[in-house]
Amino acid sequence: MDLGLQVSHLCVGFTWLFPVFLLSSAGRMKIVEEPNTFGLNNPFISQTNKLQPRVEPSPVSGPLHLHRLSGKCFSHIETTYKYEFCPFHNITQHEQTFRWNAYSGILGIWQEWEIENNTFVGMWMREGDSCGMKTRQTKVLLMCGRSNKLVNVSEPTTCIYSVTFETPLVCHPHSLLVYPTLSEALQRKWDDAEQALYEELITEQGYKKILREIFEEAGYQKNSKERDTKPEDGEKKKAKDFETMEKCRDELTKLSGEVQRLQDLLSKHGISYEKQSETTGHLNSSQSVTSPSATITLKQDKHLRGDTGIHNDIH
Repeated sequence: MDLGLQVSHLCVGFTWLFPVFLLSSAGRMKIVEEPNTFGLNNPFISQTNKLQPRVEPSPVSGPLHLHRLSGKCFSHIETTYKYEFCPFHNITQHEQTFRWNAYSGILGIWQEWEIENNTFVGMWMREGDSCGMKTRQTKVLLMCGRSNKLVNVSEPTTCIYSVTFETPLVCHPHSLLVYPTLSEALQRKWDDAEQALYEELITEQGYKKILREIFEEAGYQKNSKERDTKPEDGEKKKAKDFETMEKCRDELTKLSGEVQRLQDLLSKHGISYEKQSETTGHLNSSQSVTSPSATITLKQDKHLRGDTGIHNDIH
């Protein structure tokens, strides 16, 4: 038989068998629930699919010289993933494979600054794609470097990423201080809080609360009401009870009185107990409370406000 005729008959046979094969295997077809993001990684397919953010990014804030990074994006490839960081906007992750369900997602959207020792140390990208019962979030640490680039990406905790971004814009020792970036009104509020802490009119906790209010008013951090994790009412009340030294003294007086009452009750019934030290005895309202931690001496101010040196000089 002619070879061409054989091939023709063979093709006809497969044509009849193909629908039968589909019908017989339809019951065993697996339904994959993962989203199809193949087009996001395929350079041969138009980029019609776009990542959908959950929230809008916060306004650009912080040191003015860092605002020039807004509108730019920086990429970093690690193993089979490509990370793209767009300061003051978002950070995304793209799997660099041609699998039909290769992952592409948002690891976080710009929300607020992390401030330690009154210095900008990192950018928080929150409200990323869902990750179980929570959302993905990323902390971007700013480090001095010769050029703007991502240098490291890790996931120390599930769904919480840590990214290191190098830039020459933070190499100056004062480039990330918070105080110089504030308005005059907020700087005065900070100065008043510093003086009140020195005169022991407020506690360290009350001082930190005022600083938090300053950072929120400046737009550097989210208001506590806007955050997902909210302290319990009891914790809020407890925090308010010890914001000033006067409230601390009042509470100490009440506790000392209660201790004395219990001691008298034990003595009345002949029950022995270990006596407390004199420093925790009952205090009259005219007496003052002092402790090594409450007594501080400031050296001559040789640093800019917000420089960690001023706090290191307190002893």
